[in-house]
Amino acid sequence: MPIDAKLKRFVLAVIESGRDLSLATRRPDGLPQANTVNYANDGLVLYFAAAATSQKIANIQACAKVSLTINTPYNVWTEIKGLSMAATAEVLADDTAESREAMQRLLAKFIAAWGMSPPAEAGHIVYVRVTPTLINAINYSRGFGYNERADIGAEDLGVETKR
Repeated sequence: MPIDAKLKRFVLAVIESGRDLSLATRRPDGLPQANTVNYANDGLVLYFAAAATSQKIANIQACAKVSLTINTPYNVWTEIKGLSMAATAEVLADDTAESREAMQRLLAKFIAAWGMSPPAEAGHIVYVRVTPTLINAINYSRGFGYNERADIGAEDLGVETKR
C-alpha cells in the first residue's frame, strides 16, 4: 500500500525528532551487522557519514539492501513511536553536489555534538544516501502493537504531504 499524507507526516515527525538510527547491513560471511549512526534527512531520504574503511561501508558496497530502525524516547508504553525501514544504501562520490549537501545537512544537525568539522582529506569520510522502499511505522498511542506499513516509491521521498 502506498503512503498516505497522514502516515507520511507521522513518519517525517519521527525522522526529524531522531538523532540516530540502527542500521543493519549484510557482512561478507552472510551474518547481519547492526551499527548505530547519526543521520540527517531530506524528506524520507536519510544521510549519514562513516569512515571510508569501515566494515559497514564495505558491507553496503557489496550489498545495497539495508534495514534500519528509528525510535523516539518514551517513558510509558503508550508513548512508543518508531520506524522500521527496508531501504537501499549508496555511498556517494566525494565530488558530487549530493555528497556536499549530505555533509551540510549533518553539520547543521550535529555541529554542537561534533564540535568540529569532519576531516577535510578527500576519501577519509564518505557520505551515504539511504532510500526507503518500505516503512513500517509503530505508534502505541493508537493501541498496543499498532503499526502501519507503506511501500515507498520515488514520488513519496520529498516532503510534500498533501496527498
